[in-house]
Amino acid sequence: MGGEILVEIAKLFLFILPAYFANSSPVLLGGGTPMDFGKNFIDGKRIFGNGKTIRGFVAGVACGTLAGILLAYILPGTQFELYPSQLDYAWGGFLLSLGTMLGDLAGSFAKRRLSMGQGKPSLVMDQLSFFLFAVAFSTLAHPLVLSWWGVLFLAVATYFVHQGANIFANKAGLKKVPW
Repeated sequence: MGGEILVEIAKLFLFILPAYFANSSPVLLGGGTPMDFGKNFIDGKRIFGNGKTIRGFVAGVACGTLAGILLAYILPGTQFELYPSQLDYAWGGFLLSLGTMLGDLAGSFAKRRLSMGQGKPSLVMDQLSFFLFAVAFSTLAHPLVLSWWGVLFLAVATYFVHQGANIFANKAGLKKVPW
């Protein structure tokens, strides 16, 4: 029984791995032209800010999709299999990654509307917006991959994984702030 639970937990982390890759890769591969091209919204505030770049967005989607493709070659035929076909892994990885990056933009957009400075922490808009968008987009590939308890478990786990990754990135000099 305990082994089955560990396999299910491992499958949950393997499922969300493309989103984690998508969310973290802009720190290493981003920069350049901002997604909003420096423009302000109708409220006079920046749409997203300088921290959300075209290169970071594309890198996030590409890295997460690549993670999905790699899982397509590693997991089928194992106890950790997630999808019925290799194409489903690639499609699922793409959707998770696209959802992640759009959720990150949505969080940034909301933070600008709330006059929160760039880089200021927010639980909902930093950790959960990317996760919720990723999960929502993933249902386009296979609606029944995650159970409700799986979504809840990953939401809590994602908070801690995100916090740990940000602290590590800050200590490694990749991020200016540990959030």
